[in-house]
Amino acid sequence: MDLAPYVDHLRRELATTARAGGDDARAIAERLAAALEPATRLALLEALSAAADEITRDLAPGSVEVRLRGREPGFIVTPPPGGQPLGDTGEAGPARASDPGARADEGGTSRISLRVPDHLKPRIEEAAAGEGLSVNTWLVRAVSAALERDGSRHRGSQTVRSHTGWVR
Repeated sequence: MDLAPYVDHLRRELATTARAGGDDARAIAERLAAALEPATRLALLEALSAAADEITRDLAPGSVEVRLRGREPGFIVTPPPGGQPLGDTGEAGPARASDPGARADEGGTSRISLRVPDHLKPRIEEAAAGEGLSVNTWLVRAVSAALERDGSRHRGSQTVRSHTGWVR
């Protein structure tokens, strides 16, 4: 992927904006644009990497990687094994960083086979579609929210529940 058109576009926008300030502002803008090119490329690469990570969460167990060849990024797409459809696998996958209960320090993902009664499946699909999410993402969010709300912490084989409030 060639980043030059994006960097050039930013340089042109800066020059257009600087024209309003006269010749001195234009000269400063030209020097700034040259100095900002490496930072702009780095910011674009970080945005592409973040996008690839987000896409990978939705593709799990498939993935998308950003790799540099020289100064230009490229994408490596690894589809899920065994011809699984992309996106909604019906199994619990990774939580997004913005999901309740998601933790930045959590490692990879785990698979679970979830069996639900026939009458619940269409309701789950409808709820996920209503929020514009895949069933997998919706289920991960629902489980994360339930665990956060539960207030239970596990210590070894014991579950310790916390309760607060007044008792009469």
